[in-house]
Amino acid sequence: MADAAIATDQAEALLEVNNIEVIYNHVILVLKGVSLTVPRGGIVALLGANGAGKTTTLKAISNLLNAERGEVTKGNIRFEGERVESLSPNELVRRGCIQVMEGRHCFGHLTVEENLLTGAFTRRDGGAAVKADLELVYSYFPRLKERRNSQAGYTSGGEQQMTAIGRALMSNPKMILLDEPSMGLAPQLVEEIFEIVKQLNEDQGVSILLAEQNTNIALRYAQHGYILESGRVVLDGEGKALRQNEDVKEFYLGVGGEGRRSFRNVKHYKRRKRWLS
Repeated sequence: MADAAIATDQAEALLEVNNIEVIYNHVILVLKGVSLTVPRGGIVALLGANGAGKTTTLKAISNLLNAERGEVTKGNIRFEGERVESLSPNELVRRGCIQVMEGRHCFGHLTVEENLLTGAFTRRDGGAAVKADLELVYSYFPRLKERRNSQAGYTSGGEQQMTAIGRALMSNPKMILLDEPSMGLAPQLVEEIFEIVKQLNEDQGVSILLAEQNTNIALRYAQHGYILESGRVVLDGEGKALRQNEDVKEFYLGVGGEGRRSFRNVKHYKRRKRWLS
């Protein structure tokens, strides 16, 4: 395990976020000096409560902030060593970085297969390659093959999440930014989707940056994790180490010394001073 940690630390960085600040509507400061690294072939978790800044961080990386009147005002973002803040979302997808939005956002009037094929719109490698990747997606999500001709809007929440991830895979990505994949899904489905994400990472070498409120399951699959609070990274470390960290247990896993805790009362905890000092 120690050797694996050393290998992760020394792995080539695919994504580097360096001390970025994000402002909405020219006045609302949301991210305050966020830095993180995703190694090539790694799974990294971005953790924190609702409103901590996880989704904003992903949208800053994927260049989707402009649609919401947000902008990166300080710092820089590098993908494969090159700055990408000025690229359009389409250009970033062509380079191999794509985001799966929170809430799945399938095209409800299209079939499952039509949704998957929309993910290949930036590709220029021919129909045969696209067809081969479609079959690859179906090999990871056999349920989607069964529902390929069904309208996506009439499929289950789990099937829509699978469709959204499969659509991202159709872009032939090097990295997927995955926003709250467990949201609104039954625990068994969450486990199934995380297992598939792990397979994709191991078999296809796709790097994953995962924003997730479900800290427990995220840290079971991530090699490294960053915890956000009020737009700042307050703690980071190896996934296994974070799961064993007493602060993380108390604030996020609900297994502190006095039983289950509510995050809303976190400001009263003594340990918090150690984090933010």
